[in-house]
Amino acid sequence: MLEVEAKPALNALFIDGNSLTLEQVLAVACKNMPVSLSVVGKANLLRSRRLVEKIVEDGLTVYGVTTGFGKFSEVTVSREECNELQKNIIMSHAGGVGRPLPREAVRAMMLLRANSLAKGYSGVRLEVVQLLLDMLNGGIHPVVPCQGSVGASGDLVPLSHIALAMIGLGEAEYQGRIMPAEEALKQAHLKPVVLQAKEGLALINGTQYMSALGCLAVAQASKLAKGACIAAAMTFEALEGIPAAYSPLIHDVRPHAGQRTCARAMRQLLEGSDLLEREKHARVQDAYTLRCIPQVYGASLDAINHVRGVLETEINSATDNPLVFPDAGCVISGGNFHGQPLALALDYLALAVSELGSMAERRVERLVNPALNGQLPPFLTRHGGLNSGLMILQYVTAALASENKVLSHPASVDSIPTSANQEDHVSMGSIAARKVGSVLENVSWVVAAEFLAAAQALDFAQHTPGLGSRIAHALVREVVPHWDGDRILYQDLHRVHELLQSGGLVERVEQEIGPLW
Repeated sequence: MLEVEAKPALNALFIDGNSLTLEQVLAVACKNMPVSLSVVGKANLLRSRRLVEKIVEDGLTVYGVTTGFGKFSEVTVSREECNELQKNIIMSHAGGVGRPLPREAVRAMMLLRANSLAKGYSGVRLEVVQLLLDMLNGGIHPVVPCQGSVGASGDLVPLSHIALAMIGLGEAEYQGRIMPAEEALKQAHLKPVVLQAKEGLALINGTQYMSALGCLAVAQASKLAKGACIAAAMTFEALEGIPAAYSPLIHDVRPHAGQRTCARAMRQLLEGSDLLEREKHARVQDAYTLRCIPQVYGASLDAINHVRGVLETEINSATDNPLVFPDAGCVISGGNFHGQPLALALDYLALAVSELGSMAERRVERLVNPALNGQLPPFLTRHGGLNSGLMILQYVTAALASENKVLSHPASVDSIPTSANQEDHVSMGSIAARKVGSVLENVSWVVAAEFLAAAQALDFAQHTPGLGSRIAHALVREVVPHWDGDRILYQDLHRVHELLQSGGLVERVEQEIGPLW
């Protein structure tokens, strides 16, 4: 999966439930930035907890505090059984399956759940959130299976595995080893928490699995979109495209933000190209995958930015149920745990990213196909027949682009009722969150393939390309030599993919020509 950028920070992040940014999530998840509760966050927790304790003391009937869960909301639980109720929900709901989430995703989940609780509408004690942060800062990462959430009533299953470790059960990764959570806490000089009224439900009733994977995905998508534009510029140069298609005159009269941004980026990448000086070109107009890069990639960029906005709202939201309102002196059951806003947005993100790969695959085809690539040699090899050149590169990209069409089917259109039909519409946003990661991985390989093919094609160029393309071409050639004859393809593709994945290619290009956006 494409790595995400997050600059290391010396100072701790202070969370209050209201001001967390995507960049801060990445810094904590990927660079181990330490996290503390702010003064405001502590006050929020203390205020809402007082109301929960009063409810228990007064013997009032409140969902999840003095009742069972889901369909069992009609069953009243005695005051003496409140603590047992909270432990039971964690144990019974920790039923995840599938491979464990990567460490970065678990860290993001832990941060986002702590931030939501710090908002002060969940009614948990200060020490519960403090333990969650102590585990995060101490590098204790619960083992969280990736499957089992339906994206409503919160991400109950994956969040239960985090809460399970907090009470000393289940497993956790600590100092590079998987061990019983109780042992990890002991080695880190931490003690398991004994949950009290409302706290078990509060730890698991939220959208932090979807949000965490979404934050990582949107950061990866933003970075990958830049790489896709650079690869597209290289192909444009190799096929001697017509730069007039990127004129601001065209894009100012259809002023979608992403379209204008991508057109400006293409002009920036082409600056210094001999193609800009030509008065006449061999064609009147180019194929869509050259001519319409701003319109298609721009739409994807707008989608990525939209999803980013949804996530920035979600990671500073209270997604518990019921919600505790200390100022109003009431507890209200609602549906903020429902993942529909994220489910739709993450499905949208998968579509947007998939289109980056669909266009790139068609450009790889144009580069290797002698009927489409102008004066370039068939399959970009001088000695065709004896050598196959980069013929199979297009097969690989076609397979990945086709797989993405399956993965881009929206998860959010499906719903299977749960809890005896009490929860009769669920978002499946967790599935949307997981599959967008697969789409991103596939597209990163397609873009890497375009870099490989475009670099080979530019070796045959009869003109001076733009500075952006020249830099990218040189970087590819630092890790992969020109194809004089056939050799093992996957090794070259992996090297180029690693160059893209590291962020080094995009960073070097932007250092020379300025930020693309």
